[in-house]
Amino acid sequence: MRIENDPKLDFKDVLIRPKRSTLGSRAEVDITRTLRFMHTGRSWTGFPLIASNMDVTGTIGMARALHKHGAMVALHKHYPAEMLIDFLRAPESANTFYALGTAEADWDKLAAVKRQVAVPNICLDVANGYTEKFVDMVAHARETNPDAVIMAGNVVTGDMTEALILAGADIVKVGIGPGSVCTTRKMTGVGYPQLSATIECADAAHGLKGLVCADGGCTVPGDIAKAYGAGADFVMLGGMLAGHDECEGELVHEVLDGEERATKMIFYGMSSDTAMKKYAGGVAAYRASEGKTVEVPYRGPVDATMQEIMGGVRSMMTYIGATRLKEVPKRTTFVMVGAQLNTVFGG
Repeated sequence: MRIENDPKLDFKDVLIRPKRSTLGSRAEVDITRTLRFMHTGRSWTGFPLIASNMDVTGTIGMARALHKHGAMVALHKHYPAEMLIDFLRAPESANTFYALGTAEADWDKLAAVKRQVAVPNICLDVANGYTEKFVDMVAHARETNPDAVIMAGNVVTGDMTEALILAGADIVKVGIGPGSVCTTRKMTGVGYPQLSATIECADAAHGLKGLVCADGGCTVPGDIAKAYGAGADFVMLGGMLAGHDECEGELVHEVLDGEERATKMIFYGMSSDTAMKKYAGGVAAYRASEGKTVEVPYRGPVDATMQEIMGGVRSMMTYIGATRLKEVPKRTTFVMVGAQLNTVFGG
């Protein structure tokens, strides 16, 4: 047993310090990035935001909507092969990741899809990216998909970020337990504060010319801004994109002023009782649920939320004088908020 004494921070523990700027308007900043993927040599340009591969948010409808904003979607893995083949032939699929786990059925379906259509982006998603089996799976994915951009995770430390990149991942997904409907930290005691995880994993990845995606923990646009400031190349969202028309969550209706209206949507973690009953018939005897089910407000089309997110990022950039999104980490100075200073340093 050992204890690390240096502070580890979440998004709520810091603010970004403003700096003098010559920018006169949010319209002067560029929130797109051009990113190069080390294993394929391909480049991608857009707003580096990814809708999570949860079955409520990682939808074909979300992919079509976010494509208009230059953002991406990791499709959930429960679509039938025929539906995936049909969508991957559409122009709106250019900004999507095909997601799969470790099950043999997932790989069989990927093979079936690839016989009909190209799969340029792959997301290998497991709760625990620290097993040797997962590293081997990343290596296998790279060997069998040499031209695909591969995103893999989740991990929260620099050593495993490096291991996954060397095994074949272009992007490493960072985050264990920070999501709004994830209970891993409560159930297992395992995790890592998301801001520090992003900083440390980004440092490790960038040294090898790899990239990271900060996955989870963002509840407001300012958290997304902090993730970019911490070095995240991409930011993945679940809860912030739930509740929209483009989601596939169950709507809750209420009678308001004599009229029945949708007011909420059911949203749940993919390791929750709800998800496991839906896809596996229940929670297996050898495991426990590590997710919860909640109701989120119904929010209509996702365009308004994307406008809010992108506006928040633009505004952050004007506060620190960053003309382009790629400049944000170099222009960011985090200050710890007062209560956290007292907690960490015993004030």
